[in-house]
Amino acid sequence: MFTLETPPLELFLRGTVIYLTLLVLMRLVGQREAGGLGLTDVLIVVLIAQAVGGGLIGDSQSLTDAAVLAATILLCSVVVDAAAYRFPRLAAWTKARPRLLIEHGRINQAVLRREFMTTEELRSHLRLHGIEDLTEVRRAYLEPNGMISVLTDVGGTETVSRPPGV
Repeated sequence: MFTLETPPLELFLRGTVIYLTLLVLMRLVGQREAGGLGLTDVLIVVLIAQAVGGGLIGDSQSLTDAAVLAATILLCSVVVDAAAYRFPRLAAWTKARPRLLIEHGRINQAVLRREFMTTEELRSHLRLHGIEDLTEVRRAYLEPNGMISVLTDVGGTETVSRPPGV
């Protein structure tokens, strides 16, 4: 139950490759799908659940295998976050950035297409902010956590709505 059934280096390499592969794939999907969680939060939850699942149900993995995989995944998360903090170019690639949806009342159709969001969905979120007229919007962003923030010309206030699709 506590003996390693798989060499630790293999577990480390498997965890690292899977983490990095899922990170790239999830960045390609877009931030709208992540909802209220950050991208790395979703990765951690999914990977940890899968890594320790076999150890919990007594599958062919030992508890030690699961612990090594879980530690590897958490280490990868910390290393990616630390590297993104240290190297801004890497952060631009691994971390989601706010996407400009509206600027001075004009909708950015390219961003809507990229995030698979319709104009009606966007207008629905604006209504949640009490905005019916696009000319009131100075800027609206799809934030990295999937929420929409709106800066208005009326008073310059900023409000945040729930993630699209929630």
